Amino acid sequence: MAGPGGDMQWCFSQVKGAIDDDVAEADIISTVEFNHTGELLATGDKGGRVVIFQQEIENKNLPQFRSEYNVYSTFQSHEPEFDYLKSLEIEEKINKIRWLPQKNAAQFLLSTNDKTIKLWKISERDKRPEGYNLKEEDGRYKDPNTITSLRVPVLIPMDLMVEASPRRVFANAHTYHINSISVNSDDETYLSADDLRINLWHLEITDRSFNIVDIKPANMEELTEVITAAEFHPHQCNTFVYSSSKGTLRLCDMRASALCDKHSKLFEEPEDPSNRSFFSEIISSISDVKFSHNGRYMMTRDYLSVKIWDLNMENRPVETYQVHEYLRSKLCSLYENDCIFDKFECCWNGNDSVVMTGSYNNFFRMFDRGQRRDVTLEASRENSKPMQVLKPRKVCAGGKRKKDEISVDSLDFNKKILHTAWHPQDNIIAVATTNNLYIFQDKVN
Repeated sequence: MAGPGGDMQWCFSQVKGAIDDDVAEADIISTVEFNHTGELLATGDKGGRVVIFQQEIENKNLPQFRSEYNVYSTFQSHEPEFDYLKSLEIEEKINKIRWLPQKNAAQFLLSTNDKTIKLWKISERDKRPEGYNLKEEDGRYKDPNTITSLRVPVLIPMDLMVEASPRRVFANAHTYHINSISVNSDDETYLSADDLRINLWHLEITDRSFNIVDIKPANMEELTEVITAAEFHPHQCNTFVYSSSKGTLRLCDMRASALCDKHSKLFEEPEDPSNRSFFSEIISSISDVKFSHNGRYMMTRDYLSVKIWDLNMENRPVETYQVHEYLRSKLCSLYENDCIFDKFECCWNGNDSVVMTGSYNNFFRMFDRGQRRDVTLEASRENSKPMQVLKPRKVCAGGKRKKDEISVDSLDFNKKILHTAWHPQDNIIAVATTNNLYIFQDKVN
């Protein structure tokens, strides 16, 4: 991590996407996800497309040029639909992508829009069969009477082709918008969560799912909170967590009952009365929850902070990191321009020692848990020379502004980093600005 005596610096590696200032709505990136090895990086956008990048090790002898990600496959995952019963348009925007652990030569991923989840198979073909007995090379069938000898078909090499094919479509199970999908550690099931319900699916069965959480009140006027995110525990296949718009986390055990409406543990921090304001409820809503890789901790992101919770301690988080505390005085204008409802995601590094999340002005924040240091970095075209070291940025909240600091009033709230991902093994990060994907890696001396 970069810091005053920082031992790790981040360098620009690549940027993907068009440079134009006028961004097409369909090109806005809506999710970013590395696969389990980090060799593949998938992005989904508002136009329903999934773009997969593959890591290519340029030169194994030169560690400073460690790798580049190049386009591996692009496909249209979802199309816009119309619900005639409810007279509602279902947009094609990809809300989440989750990779399945690799079992054979092919890769599988789940992608979802607001209503429908699809299982995609991504496979390679570099050979084609030739020398058929019953048909010509162009595919036309021969007259069997003309065949006088038998040939053994052979496979001949051809240019590599990457095919994406939909293997399963999981539909018609959610009344409200899907906000999360999470693959279970048993590799057979996954959950999908919308505002009021969580469903459990088997990857092989598309026509039914089991409702495991339902917080919908009998009278919708009594609705006080909604589900904002949900995730399975990385090692215990019976445990999952879901977060709510009231800032609470509920840990559930599927062994206890078929319907997990009664949680095993409730994680909630008592509110500080001195910070109470009109916006308290909005900014306490959790936008993302992630288990650590070791399964001991959970990280949550609300509007102003990142919190780390120990699964064994429910009454308060063990660590709290302020992401952009300087915005607390600006909540009124952020409410008026709707930015206060932005849903920032967060992620862990490979060994759970550093956490990362996004902010405004294309800034993103890293917090080193062991050394209690943090840094603000920026994803911008100005810093996009190969291997250029990122300079830490500082925001001045008030008073006299120093030379390198940026005033709070000059932050651009239209430039925001909502989606970030960290390579599961290496210090390589992917950061999505509006329609660009930036890839940074640590500087190897």
